[in-house]
Amino acid sequence: MGSVIGDILPLALGVAISPIPIIAAILMLLSPKAKGTSIGFLLGWVLGIIVAVVVFELLSSIIPASDPDAAKPVAGVIKIVLGLGLLFLAWRQWSSRPRAGVEPALPAWMGAIDTMTTVRGFILGFVLAAVNPKNLLMAAGAGVIIGTAGLELGSIVVVTVIFVIIAAISVALPVIAYLLAADRMAAPLESLRTWLVHNNATVMSVLLLVLGVVLIGKGIGSF
Repeated sequence: MGSVIGDILPLALGVAISPIPIIAAILMLLSPKAKGTSIGFLLGWVLGIIVAVVVFELLSSIIPASDPDAAKPVAGVIKIVLGLGLLFLAWRQWSSRPRAGVEPALPAWMGAIDTMTTVRGFILGFVLAAVNPKNLLMAAGAGVIIGTAGLELGSIVVVTVIFVIIAAISVALPVIAYLLAADRMAAPLESLRTWLVHNNATVMSVLLLVLGVVLIGKGIGSF
């Protein structure tokens, strides 16, 4: 189980470091309906991560079982394809980064956060976790790694919980901190939001590049 945790840790950190969900959470915490929308967003984010990972764990269960020491070409091909997908997204992120001195463009839906309800915050969190291509590919990679590791059900649950906690921590921390000390968190959250907005493309392109190479390496190692 320890080796599987080591394999999924970079992917969990990749989901956690994704700037867009963090920016969305911060905007909600700075909005008039901060408490309701941010809690709804966090719950949707956690559920989306769980669904994405579990779905790919179940899909990977159709891969024929084999000796743990034997080659696993099917799992290897899946990991390589997922890794190539991450490399493609890394190239897209790098190509779309704003030029120096140009204000980065944010998704149009961020402009509606001030009027967002708890339910819409929940839906947005779920979509960003389970449907957004970047996070979906990382969750899929983790699901395949867990599902093809030959673990017992109890170990699968433990590893999955560890992945979800690490992947969700970057959204959970600002929400929890705000609920505990709202008055003192406004300025730090705004500073963090500004930095993430201006460095989103660079952070994600480097992150996706590293994770893509790692996943391809693990895929090649499965042959």
